[in-house]
Amino acid sequence: MQEGRVPRVKNRAPAAIQITAEQLLREAQERQESQFRAPRQRVEDFEELHEYRGRKRKEFEERIRRTRGSIKEWLQYASWEASQNEFARARSVFERALDVDPRSMPLWLTYTETELKSRNVQHARNLFDRAVTLLPRVDQLWFKYVYLEELLQNIAGARQVFERWMAWEPDDKAWQAYIKLEIRYNEFDRASAIYERWVAVRPEPRVWVKWGKFEEERAKVDKARDVFKTALEFFGDEEEQVEKAQAVFGAFAKMETRLKEYERARVIYKFALERLPRSKSANLYAAYTKFEKQHGTRTALESTVLGKRRIQYEEELSHDGRNYDVWFDYARLEEGAYRQLREEGATAEEEEQAVARVREVYERAVAQIPPGNEKRHWRRYIFLWLDYALFEEIETKDFTRTREIYQTVTRLVPHKQFTFAKLWLTFARFEVRRLDLPAARRILGTAIGMCPKEALFNGYIQLEFDLREFDRFDPTNSAAWIKYAELETQLADYNRARGIFELGVSQSPLSMPELLWKAYVDFEVEEGERARARALYERLAATSGHWKVWVAYAMFEAQPIQLPRDEREEDEDGDEGDEEREPKMVEGDLELARQVFQKGYRDLKSKGLKNERVALLQVWKSFEEQRGTPEDIAKVEGMMPVQGKRRYVDQETGQLVEDYDYIFADDEREANPTSFKFLQMAHAWAASKKAGGAGTTAGSGGGGGGGGGALSRFAAALTQEKENDSRAESDGDASEPESMDEDVASVASSQDNS
Repeated sequence: MQEGRVPRVKNRAPAAIQITAEQLLREAQERQESQFRAPRQRVEDFEELHEYRGRKRKEFEERIRRTRGSIKEWLQYASWEASQNEFARARSVFERALDVDPRSMPLWLTYTETELKSRNVQHARNLFDRAVTLLPRVDQLWFKYVYLEELLQNIAGARQVFERWMAWEPDDKAWQAYIKLEIRYNEFDRASAIYERWVAVRPEPRVWVKWGKFEEERAKVDKARDVFKTALEFFGDEEEQVEKAQAVFGAFAKMETRLKEYERARVIYKFALERLPRSKSANLYAAYTKFEKQHGTRTALESTVLGKRRIQYEEELSHDGRNYDVWFDYARLEEGAYRQLREEGATAEEEEQAVARVREVYERAVAQIPPGNEKRHWRRYIFLWLDYALFEEIETKDFTRTREIYQTVTRLVPHKQFTFAKLWLTFARFEVRRLDLPAARRILGTAIGMCPKEALFNGYIQLEFDLREFDRFDPTNSAAWIKYAELETQLADYNRARGIFELGVSQSPLSMPELLWKAYVDFEVEEGERARARALYERLAATSGHWKVWVAYAMFEAQPIQLPRDEREEDEDGDEGDEEREPKMVEGDLELARQVFQKGYRDLKSKGLKNERVALLQVWKSFEEQRGTPEDIAKVEGMMPVQGKRRYVDQETGQLVEDYDYIFADDEREANPTSFKFLQMAHAWAASKKAGGAGTTAGSGGGGGGGGGALSRFAAALTQEKENDSRAESDGDASEPESMDEDVASVASSQDNS
């Protein structure tokens, strides 16, 4: 084996005995070597004890000599001395460590805990005093110092410690701890005084709110009001100051609400909201709305909510006047308010005011014309006009104003660049609802004349279809013919529907004729008229000659269809009691399907369409694999082409170009009959040699360079020509366009791979 190469695993089969991950972990744990443990030493007398202590002290001294700045080593040394009850030596070690790093908080904490464990309270007090003097900004030392004094019931001492701490103006947790201390011992006046000192140091809204709530909780309502009033006087009446003091206003109003002073609370809310823009007072306005919901009248509440949302929309529109989504919401808000007033039985004057507000919003909205002449900018804008027109038509019943709205918007849209079919169709339907059919037709005619588009044609046709005016549609529109025939089918006039289809397919300029042909064929299949459907396929194949038509024709011959309608109705009359009985079907004819495949193949061959022939053969082969015999499959495979190279000289460049091309067996037989006969004889000779057991050497050398596959196909094709048996196969869904595309893609991919 070469160096640097990974050895190849010869046997990749799983082991006979499998092992789980749990077993692997268990074995790994069992095979680990045990860690080294120092032997346990027993001390029998004081001499051995002194020797042990001396040895340990020597080790510790050596370690701190090497790493003097490591507080961890000092702490281990001092803790060991304390464990030996050598407190004097432990203090000495701690003091030596403090000389090294006097600002190490873990060192101070361990030192004090050691003294407290040994019940040396006075020593611990002295240490805390030294620590807070040296490190006054470390809150943990102050908290432990205060906790120690309170634990010893030395409240006066704890208060003194807090006073020393407050002189440094610590953060809020320290002030709250001091206040909680006084509250625990019912010193509420002292706590109030501490709050006063706190707001003097930090005059922030949350501190004022906490002080006011404290006074309220201890039933000092007047004192709480004074606190809030002082806070409001401190912040002032300017916009920025009121914005900063929103929490104070909210807490003050909520306190008055809890005290059932609703008018005072309402005044506080309004005072703050009048001085703040709506964008900066969302939370305060939400609190005011909740207050009105709980304690206000219905009218006041609704006006509050409407006013809040109006101000919100106005502020959003002040930043972007062309934000049409906001205009939609704003218009819906005003429409909802108008409907609610009408349902409640408001006066005519109030309804007029509400309608005027809705119209004002819509007029302001439609005045925001989109910039430029790009349709994407106009899509949302047009729906504002449509909603405006629908409001006038449905809610106010002002049809004249509705017509004026439609006329205005149709003049506003630049129809030379783009148009909106929905606008014209909605306008026309409005006129239909007003029973003015000529006006609706004039509108749609104008629309088609100014900007013809398919949606307008379809809408116009649908309108005439709904009105049963079938003499007015475009004869070149396939969809119109289909709808016309569907109507006759729904009316059970099948002969008339068939005549309409015939008239439609006979139109020479016809848009998308394949849709009409397909609908015609589906109609005949539904009627159970196989002969008529076959005749239609023959006409369509003669007209288009597309390979998909031949495939659909063959699949039609192979699939079962229902009985003709006359026989079907007689059968249904005889079985009236059996409603769940499945309809009888007439089975298809596979031989006819194969004949259609063969006929289509010959037609494509006569036109020289090689790729289409390959796609047809692929579908034919799939058909035979599902429904045919091995002989049928072999015959179709013999017709499959092989890929060969074709060399020719490019007329423009004069260079030799090499290209790939399909070579069909029947084409080769017709082009080179002599060489094809020779290849057939060679193939017969190779087959006889193989059957006689002469070995594989002669058989492999007869074709030369991959010619055996082509030889077999050519021989099979010749056999097929002699037998004159045309069969094909196709997939069950081969008539659908998606399957056809997959066949063509497979043929193209095979060509690329070659």
